[in-house]
Amino acid sequence: MEPAAVEDVIESNLEDSEATVTHARDEHDDDHLAATVVSPVFDGLSLVQQHERVYDALGDHMTTDIHALELSTYTPAEYADLDEQ
Repeated sequence: MEPAAVEDVIESNLEDSEATVTHARDEHDDDHLAATVVSPVFDGLSLVQQHERVYDALGDHMTTDIHALELSTYTPAEYADLDEQ
């Protein structure tokens, strides 16, 4: 599954989210991806709950199209704090 398609699935199924997906290793390793997802939905959720929301948004793609996903999740405020550092 191409990174842009994964971004579209996440953004379509996770409210007010912005996803950036890349190949985790190199562009020839199609099934190992890295995703950064920013959404206000994550506010007040534990890291495990945030990741579960992303996995739920991806649905069956996690078992059929994506072998591994390195996941970073942030609320908009947390992500803004990263930019300031």
